[in-house]
Amino acid sequence: MDGERLQDKDVVCLGHLQRAFELLEPLHDVGCARDRAGNRELHFDDYVKLVLLYTWNPLIQSVHDLQQVVGLPRVAKALGVKRFSAGSFSESVRIFDPERLKPVIQELASQLQPYAKDPRLSNFKHIITLVDGTVLAGLVRLVKAAVGPEGRYTTRRDGLGMYGWRLHTQLELDTLTPNRLGLTGARNAGDNREANVLLANLEAGRCYVNDGGYANRKLFDAIVAAGSSFVTRAPENSVFELVEERELSQEALNAEITRDAIVRLEGSDRLWRRIEVQVEPHPRRTRHGTQQSDLIVLYSDMLDLAPELVGLIYSKRYTVELFFRMLKQLLGLRHLLSQREEGIEIQVYCAVIVCLLIQLISGKKPNKAMRNIVSWYLLGLADAQDVLNFLNKPDNTGVKKRAQEERWKKLGY
Repeated sequence: MDGERLQDKDVVCLGHLQRAFELLEPLHDVGCARDRAGNRELHFDDYVKLVLLYTWNPLIQSVHDLQQVVGLPRVAKALGVKRFSAGSFSESVRIFDPERLKPVIQELASQLQPYAKDPRLSNFKHIITLVDGTVLAGLVRLVKAAVGPEGRYTTRRDGLGMYGWRLHTQLELDTLTPNRLGLTGARNAGDNREANVLLANLEAGRCYVNDGGYANRKLFDAIVAAGSSFVTRAPENSVFELVEERELSQEALNAEITRDAIVRLEGSDRLWRRIEVQVEPHPRRTRHGTQQSDLIVLYSDMLDLAPELVGLIYSKRYTVELFFRMLKQLLGLRHLLSQREEGIEIQVYCAVIVCLLIQLISGKKPNKAMRNIVSWYLLGLADAQDVLNFLNKPDNTGVKKRAQEERWKKLGY
């Protein structure tokens, strides 16, 4: 907190973090092999506890704030972490292994109950996996030192380059849990290209749902060869040979499907599904001006699945964008505590752990409203009853959506 000293009363609900703290105990000696003098005081589990506390409490905004709260008796007792210097906090991450946090995430994720599936997808066997990447902006000097030109992802209007890291994510829709997380330089090219990162991390039994950056024939072939399926958005002008034009059912027409065709892409012998969906035009700013389209083109290998279900699966893709928003805007990833790759990975994993804790505590999806009520409670602006009232509030999203659709129909749209 800028210009204000934190007090014991400002750091509340530490008991919820204990659920994760208990899983960190085996990590205490990670990175201590070179500590021959035996005088290391900031251990791996201590570092992670501090990052979790920063992520959990919106009043803590910097390493300086963390140094201050560790000096508070109740917080120090709950964390079991001694006072530390900013230098040791910064340098210690070089010997820590962020990969050791993945079992912690897996253990917490295993405790989640899958959210109710859309009944129309109840017989769908593959795990719907939403794939995308997002940029975490970093300090130019440090990113250059870590990954060189691979960290540059765009150019400002004044001609200076912008540098950072790219977080690659595979998010399971049933539990909103990342199946895979990876960090590369932010430049979306070469081995760091989002499609190539997915290509190197394919698994069987999944339905990969992704946007236009993954529309790659080589990737399509590899997904099928791995025993999985896909639904991918593609450019409207993609080149193909028409093999079969299919008649649309009333259910497909009601779902705004305007075309269902079997096609062969240029340079390929395989047959793919091309589905076109009519949507409300959405303006998109590009370097060449504002563009908009009222058509979404989807490709898939699932030739026998009803076209409206293919469209339904793709409509879930936006969930990964909400997940990134949760991590970056609401769980502290907008400000990086460390500019080292290991430190950034640890902070990403800690944000995911807090996201899982919110789901375990509330039993609900971690959306903006959920994070807000938790933040207000931690800030003292809401009490326990306010949180309970929010959790017990019925979810009438579907009712509202149907009522809105009925109003549009009455107006003749």
